[in-house]
Amino acid sequence: MITTGSDAPDFTLPTDDGGEITLSQLRGKRVVLYFYPKDDTSGCTTQACGLRDAFPRFGPLDAVVLGVSPDDVKSHRKFREKYQLPFNLLADTEHAVAEQYGVWQEKSMYGRKYWGNARTTVIVGRDGRVAEVMEKVKPETHAEEVAAAAVGVRPGTCPAWNPAGAGAPAGSLLGGGDAWPKTRRTGTPTTRCRSRRSSTTSTR
Repeated sequence: MITTGSDAPDFTLPTDDGGEITLSQLRGKRVVLYFYPKDDTSGCTTQACGLRDAFPRFGPLDAVVLGVSPDDVKSHRKFREKYQLPFNLLADTEHAVAEQYGVWQEKSMYGRKYWGNARTTVIVGRDGRVAEVMEKVKPETHAEEVAAAAVGVRPGTCPAWNPAGAGAPAGSLLGGGDAWPKTRRTGTPTTRCRSRRSSTTSTR
C-alpha cells in the first residue's frame, strides 16, 4: 500500500467516455482516486451515488473525482449513464494500477478466496503527492469522509462550500492554502442510490 507523502504512481487508463486520463497531466489539481470492486453492485452503487450527490462540494476545490475498477469501458459507460455519475470511471482491466497502489488484494467470501480491489480511496494533492490513504472505507459514509478530509473537519460536521466559489480552509488535505468558505452550514452528503431515470432504489 502506498503511504502518505509519497509520490502518487503515474498511470494512463481508458475512461468510460472513450478517452484516456493520465494522472500526471492533472498536476495542479486535487484528485480523489477511489478504487472499488465492481460496477453496479450494491455497495459500489451506494458509494458512487454518495459521491455523485456530494459532487457539488468538490467544484470550488478544483478537485477531480475518478473511480477505478477492473471493469471494462462498456461496463463503466453503462454504470455511469444509469446513475448519471458526474465523474469519470477508469477501466483498470489488467489491475496494473490497483497493484501499483497496493489495493489489489486477496479476499474471502463464503469460504471462497479470490482477488479484487480493496475499497480504498487515495487523495492526491496538487503537487502529485499522496495526501491521504483511506482504507476499508464504508460505502454509506465514504462521501462524507472524503468531504471531511477535503475541509479538514470531522465527519458529520462538513461545511457546505460557498456557491460563489470559496475554497477549502488552509491546512486541509485538499486545501493547499485556500481560504475558509464565507458561508457555512452543517450537514452530510445525501446518499440516494437510485438511477436518475427511475425512482426505484437499486437492489443489485
